[in-house]
Amino acid sequence: MWESPASYQAGVAADLSDGASFHSMAGYYRREKQFCCNDYLNLTHHPAVKEAAIEALRRYGVGAGASRFVSGNHPLLSELEARLARLKETEGACVFGSGYLTNLGIIPALIGSGDLVLIDELAHACLWAGARLARAAVMPFRHGDVRHLDALLTDLRQRHGRALIATDGVFSMDGDIAPLRALGAIAQRHDAWLMSDDAHGLGVVGGGRGSNFVEQTKVPLQMGTLSKALGAYGGYLCASAAVVELIRNRARTVIYSTGLPPAMAAAAVAALEVIESEPDYAAFPLAKAKAFASIAGLPEPASPIVPVLLGEPEAALKASTLLQEEGFLVVAIRPPTVPMGTARLRLTFTAQHPNREVERLAELVRKRILALAPANTTEAQ
Repeated sequence: MWESPASYQAGVAADLSDGASFHSMAGYYRREKQFCCNDYLNLTHHPAVKEAAIEALRRYGVGAGASRFVSGNHPLLSELEARLARLKETEGACVFGSGYLTNLGIIPALIGSGDLVLIDELAHACLWAGARLARAAVMPFRHGDVRHLDALLTDLRQRHGRALIATDGVFSMDGDIAPLRALGAIAQRHDAWLMSDDAHGLGVVGGGRGSNFVEQTKVPLQMGTLSKALGAYGGYLCASAAVVELIRNRARTVIYSTGLPPAMAAAAVAALEVIESEPDYAAFPLAKAKAFASIAGLPEPASPIVPVLLGEPEAALKASTLLQEEGFLVVAIRPPTVPMGTARLRLTFTAQHPNREVERLAELVRKRILALAPANTTEAQ
């Protein structure tokens, strides 16, 4: 059985040890064991993370009070950026108000009219939103298909000024990892930027450093969030010093937004300290996901995200209700969040999920959901 890291063993997180949380459903509260949250390392309740936020709140107040270009450039933000750059092995970092705002700021700052953006067809909505805001030509490439991407660039690259390849590092609905090394080679061959949205990779894959460290791949633009494995709130870009300086002076979501609240910056710094000081802890969520998949008869996952494809929305809703009646909160994911015909349960695993509950959930999924699912959906898993 997994044990909590040393920082948890003081017992302050006892109320979280069953992996449960409160969830509002039809106007009332039920206590359920949650398997759909992105708090992969349970750092939202880590004593050091909470204490850092509380101390910053007491000392500096609730909000930053202004844009970073006015008086909102708090020293904690600089400390956070330095810690992020160190973890991601880049020259610098820039913090934003959220992950979504990060992509809305980065892409239009680097790409514009007359340029080209190629995006994995299953990439997160904020990458698409940022690309469209840039007024560039935007083209999808088939999910994870590097040959298709290469063919598109061979055909289109010379017609445009700058080019950007954008992808999730870990895909939020399927949990698979982008072929970043191959994408990097294609980007270099066609003189294009490579940008990875690693919202679901930081803290849980690549030894906690993210998806580009799975294969030790250099990604020039490493974007992510502070709100998932780090348990705080905000977004970031890690890149070269020159790119970071350009982003700070050109990204409208930095210039015209109030700075990140000091308490959130302090919490994120404390969370990064946990990840760096206890690297083995980052492996816990994926280990839980692999144990679940093995019992349920699903393919081995590459991340703590495990999809159970059920096809039609009604089937996903029915399965979600069944699990809720058994005390598990697993939300049904339906179109337009995922493509038509791929409605699913999206399960996420955290460091603090007890093995016994992971095993019980896996047996329920295997015996009462997958056993009754149409053959074409089980074959597609």
